[in-house]
Amino acid sequence: MHSFGYRANALLTFAVTILALMCAMASFSDNFNHPSPSSSVQVLNVNWFQKQPNGNDEVSLTLNISADLQSLFTWNTKQVFVFLAAEYETPKNSLNQISLWDGIIASKEHAKFWTHTSNKYRFIDQGSNLRGKEFNLTLHWHVMPKTGKMFADKLVMSGYRLPKEYR
Repeated sequence: MHSFGYRANALLTFAVTILALMCAMASFSDNFNHPSPSSSVQVLNVNWFQKQPNGNDEVSLTLNISADLQSLFTWNTKQVFVFLAAEYETPKNSLNQISLWDGIIASKEHAKFWTHTSNKYRFIDQGSNLRGKEFNLTLHWHVMPKTGKMFADKLVMSGYRLPKEYR
């Protein structure tokens, strides 16, 4: 007959194999979710737009951010990291991204939100390239599952322009 050690080893190996199979199935099931998130951002006010002593442009904005990210949540979703970025082009760089606001959404119940805020992080350009500049506001999100790979996507909202003069 087999000893207690052999039987415990067989049982543990079987349990770990089943657990790995369940994790793989959970991760695979996320491929069948087709989310349709929505978002809108309003720039209510340019609080200030100034040139710093070192020559860099700095902007402070008041924003209304609303989003419905509930469709990103499945039974395998642990949390969603979301952030709003200003994106624009300069002669030196084809893409400049500046994070203005971020948050962590821990549950589906909190995934439909509206917030009135000033930019959480400083909107600074290295140089004086922001006067009259068109820019996009892009809502990025990263879905962090309980098991499996992370998913990331974004919604681009265009049609924003900064003032031509400093305030």
